[in-house]
Amino acid sequence: MNILDNSDRHLLPLLPEIVYEKLGTRVRELKFIGGGSFGRVYRAVLSDGRKIALKAYRVQGSQEKEAEQLTVLSENTAVKMPEVLFTYEDESVALLAMTFVEGENALNPAFLLKSKRKKEAFASEVIDGMLGWHSVKGERFGSLSQPAYESWYEYYRKEKQEPWLKALGELCEKGKFSRKRLGLLQEATEIFNSLPEKECEPVLIHADLNIMNIMADSKSFALTAFIDPCGSMWADREYDLFQLRNMWGDAYGLYKTYKKKYPLDEYADFRVAYYASMHEASMRLSGGIAITLWEDLNNMRLKKEMKKIRK
Repeated sequence: MNILDNSDRHLLPLLPEIVYEKLGTRVRELKFIGGGSFGRVYRAVLSDGRKIALKAYRVQGSQEKEAEQLTVLSENTAVKMPEVLFTYEDESVALLAMTFVEGENALNPAFLLKSKRKKEAFASEVIDGMLGWHSVKGERFGSLSQPAYESWYEYYRKEKQEPWLKALGELCEKGKFSRKRLGLLQEATEIFNSLPEKECEPVLIHADLNIMNIMADSKSFALTAFIDPCGSMWADREYDLFQLRNMWGDAYGLYKTYKKKYPLDEYADFRVAYYASMHEASMRLSGGIAITLWEDLNNMRLKKEMKKIRK
């Protein structure tokens, strides 16, 4: 896998040239505004006064996947999402240009000081928007364009669980992944595979709706936009829920609010915790960046849910 140079030193000279080539407009101002496991985002102010967002990826081809996901998701939620302007790729850059959406992401610690009433109203808005996607039913599980699996469990085991555990085992042998972490995932996998397979239907999911990707008005704390899907697909709705608890999502009650609006079964908390830990570990395998703090928090929650199952 070819990991691209995502540094400011590399990108800042190139981005204005690409924007001019694609839009015919000069960039007046360019500023880094955030990033995640797979990319970095810049705000560009154009000579005509427009503001756009430029997302540069670590892995080539990612820009086309996210462009497709944004287009499909934006058609199926009442919440505003960025509009795709263009994609671009050469040997050193993979880029997606989008309309700029206003607001600050809910990772901003200042939002933690908002009143309980405002946090509850915010969570309700977020989950209502998310349920818009979950009301859209597919015929099979898998990718947006070519879903191929009749069963969610068949999809998850063949496409994620089995290859991830095998690859993490190989990293472990090379000393690049903790044996203790791998042991936890293997133990949790045994529990996951032993539970009854609930009936579920494929629904449209965002797949990365954590608080970094939820935008809010800095004063009113009203929801303004959803951004940055990653791995959107036709899946069991529970697979869209673990990101709600990532970072300090629980401080806003996002997962709790979802369960109030759409009740889940008795094993849902374990499955959601399991998906979270497996996903975070898999960042090492796909060119992303695994953040140890979030991984540790996810694993702590998983251990608690495993104890409940064993009682």
